[in-house]
Amino acid sequence: MYIAYDTKNGKEYGKLCISKREGKKTSKDYINLGLVLDKEKLLFRNKERGVFRYDPETNGFLSPDPEVLLPEPVSVQKEKLILDFGDSYLLDSFIHDEGLDSVIESVGYPNTDTMYAMTLYYILCSLANRHALTWWEGNYARLLYPNANLVSQRISEFLSAIGREECYRNFFEAYIPYISGYAVKGDNILIDSTGLPNSIHFPLTAVSNHNGDISNEVRLIYVTQQETGYPIYMRYCPGNVIDVSTLIRTIAELKEAGLHTKFAILDAGYYDEKNIKVLYEEKVSFLCRLKANRTLYKQLLAEHLPTIEAQENLVEYNGRYVYLKQVPCELIKGHGAYAYIGLDISRKNLETEKLFKRAKADKLSIADVHERMVKEGAFILVSSRRIAKDKVLPHYYTRQQIEQVFDIGKNYADMLPLRTQNEDTFRGHLLLTFISTVIIRRLQELLKDSDYNPLSLFLTMRNQKCKVYDDKVITSEVFKKANDCYKLLGIKCPESIPLITIN
Repeated sequence: MYIAYDTKNGKEYGKLCISKREGKKTSKDYINLGLVLDKEKLLFRNKERGVFRYDPETNGFLSPDPEVLLPEPVSVQKEKLILDFGDSYLLDSFIHDEGLDSVIESVGYPNTDTMYAMTLYYILCSLANRHALTWWEGNYARLLYPNANLVSQRISEFLSAIGREECYRNFFEAYIPYISGYAVKGDNILIDSTGLPNSIHFPLTAVSNHNGDISNEVRLIYVTQQETGYPIYMRYCPGNVIDVSTLIRTIAELKEAGLHTKFAILDAGYYDEKNIKVLYEEKVSFLCRLKANRTLYKQLLAEHLPTIEAQENLVEYNGRYVYLKQVPCELIKGHGAYAYIGLDISRKNLETEKLFKRAKADKLSIADVHERMVKEGAFILVSSRRIAKDKVLPHYYTRQQIEQVFDIGKNYADMLPLRTQNEDTFRGHLLLTFISTVIIRRLQELLKDSDYNPLSLFLTMRNQKCKVYDDKVITSEVFKKANDCYKLLGIKCPESIPLITIN
């Protein structure tokens, strides 16, 4: 068995020659290896396997090292001389101005052009990854990142490579110190999860029953800063794992990543005695909502709801008035805590009206209606530390920030729909959406007092084009809206850019 080489049209091709003896006759079989990329490393490319390395010792076809996955030749009849410019130039400049370039590069993927190009693609284009090459060909990104390898099969290999645990740890080791600089009041966090509907068959896909909604999904857990709403950390689990069983591991991973949590705000799904015990042991203060089926909830409501409507219990929050009563309680033996029994008047009126409308259809008796009516609009929060009554609701409802982060990921950062075929590429996809979500969340913060959001910003900037010449790029005139966008981010648009200075 040996490798033979032929040259056709100036290109060298390899084939595996296998000799066979039948009696006195010898015959040869040939296996096409394809175009020779590196003869010394036995690196080839063909249509069936893509880029691969032949191993003569095992007679096997192996995946190449990530650093050899350079751009493949693409069939472009004529290089485009006019490209979309403003969106990619603005975003690339913003990433570098914010110091996010070092965080992105910490992932450790050797072809940084592919890393940057795919980050921009996730933010600027909501199409499937198979369209990334078409986008790149018509965008200034092809000059910013000329070595980006956006052929569809190579993108899958790229996602699989950055989905390795080593890349995850490298990223968060660089990212957590970076993002901690934005929190000025301490390490207070929000923890919540969301479902990623998924019909792809791999171990993480499972039937989930989350708040009554049944679907095939993967469960994604995000941790964000309370003070800023910026994402801090991410992990995932199969869709049939309930929230309550994920909290301890999330806190443990945060600690290993160098984030020592001081205060956590949790939804009711994370409350149980085991979790509360660990939070006390780890000296993590918390604020959490109690579910209505808890014994403590029923006891506190029965004791305090009848007398809650008193002037001293009335607090104002976000233009609404709520009765809120603070009482000491014990969540687990030996640890004191505080309960905040609340009655939301607006919600009570709304829910009571709904109750009246369905009472007849549900054949409810007068007693049934009364029993349900007195509990409408009631809720209970519990905390390991004492919080002033007028501060409790503002604290707890910062949880809405994490919902906004999930909304960014799903609607701006290409988190959904899932198009990955295995867990390795899925992990890479999640990391790339996390990076994209961080960038968009930062943009949101800077644009909050303007007439723009990230989507309208990039749609506006895409209308600014550039012309490509042999030695330079000349940008089109900056129209008023584009000029406003540049000013918002403190970025100046050049009239021309020498090609030798790009990248």
